[in-house]
Amino acid sequence: MHAYLGGMASNETELAWAGPAGAMVMDSAEIRAIVYESYGAPEVVTLARVARPAVGPRDVLVETRATEVSSGDARLRTATFPAGFGTLGRLMVGWSRPRRHVLGVSVAGVVVETGSEITEVSAGDRVVGMTGLALGAHAELCGLSADHCLVRLPDEVGFEDAATLPFGGLTALTYLEGKLAVRPGERLLVIGASGAVGAAAVQLGRLLGAHVTGVCSAGNASLVKGLGAERVIDYRSTDVFASSERWDVVLDTLGLAPLSDLRRVTTPRGRIGLVAAGVPQMLAGALVNLTSRQRCRFGPSSEDPRQLQRLVEWVRDGEYAPLIDCVLPLERAAEGHARVDTGHKRGSVLLSVGSR
Repeated sequence: MHAYLGGMASNETELAWAGPAGAMVMDSAEIRAIVYESYGAPEVVTLARVARPAVGPRDVLVETRATEVSSGDARLRTATFPAGFGTLGRLMVGWSRPRRHVLGVSVAGVVVETGSEITEVSAGDRVVGMTGLALGAHAELCGLSADHCLVRLPDEVGFEDAATLPFGGLTALTYLEGKLAVRPGERLLVIGASGAVGAAAVQLGRLLGAHVTGVCSAGNASLVKGLGAERVIDYRSTDVFASSERWDVVLDTLGLAPLSDLRRVTTPRGRIGLVAAGVPQMLAGALVNLTSRQRCRFGPSSEDPRQLQRLVEWVRDGEYAPLIDCVLPLERAAEGHARVDTGHKRGSVLLSVGSR
C-alpha cells in the first residue's frame, strides 16, 4: 500500500519517436505521448501523436500504466544540469533543442510485445523497468531493453507504487547500502527527507537498522516521522549545520548545502552522500577522500535489476510504502512538471496512463 497525498488539455501534434536504438520510427500505427520540442517551462511539454516504438530482438514493448515525472525529467526539460555539467549535458541531449522528444525513465505496465531473443518476460506479464538514456516512458507504449533494468511485478504491487521505485527507491538504495554502507545502529541524517529520494532514504535507512533524522519543513514533519524517522529537524527554524550534533552518515539529496557544512555535522570517520553533486562539489569530495578520514560518495545510482527486485519485494511484503505526491492523467503532464518545479513535492509525481 502506498502513502498517497493526492493531487493539474493540450493540443495534439505529430512527431516521430526515437526508439531504443535511436533510429526514427515511422510506423503507421500511432500512440499518444507527452513530447517536448524545445527547452523551457512546463508548458513546453504537450500531448502528441507519435509513431509506435519499434521492437528489436532484445527489446520489450510495455503498455504503460504509470510513469514518474522526476526531477531528472525536469532537468532535461529545462536543459539545466549540475554545476560543471552544462556543456556535456547539452552535447548528450541536444545543444539547442532536444534530440529525444519523449521524456520518462520509469515505467510500470503490461508487456504487449517482445523481441525475438526475449525469454525473461512474456506478453501479459506485469513489469516495472527503466528505459535509461533512451527515455520514452511518458507514452501509452514504451520500448525498453530487457538487458537494462526490468523485473516482473507480483499482483500485490500496484503499478503506481512500482513506478516510484526506479528513481527514488533505486537512488536511495544505491547510496545507503552501496556507496555509504549504512550499518545497524548508525545515525543517519537525510537532507530533503520528504522528496522522492529522501522519503525512500528515510524508509530504507530504517530497514537497514539506522537511527534516522530527517531534515524537511515543519509541514512535512509528521509525514517524515510516519516514514520511519526517529527525529525531524525543521530547516526553516533550525540551522542543522550550526548544531553540535554529529551523524555517522549524511545523505544530501538536494545538492544545495556546501560540502564544508555537510562535513561539520559528520563524525570524523563518517560518510557523506552527494546525490545531486556538480563538478566543483565532486572535486571537493575527492579532495576530502584524500586528506581526511571522512568519505564522500557521489555519482549515478544503480540500474541493477536485482536491486529493483528487492524494492519490489519490500513493497509486496509491506516493509516499504512508496510516497506519492499526486497522480495525474497523461494529458496533464505539464501540471506534473510544474509541481516538480516548485521544489515542494512530497514523494513522487506520477502520470497514470491506464488501459487503452
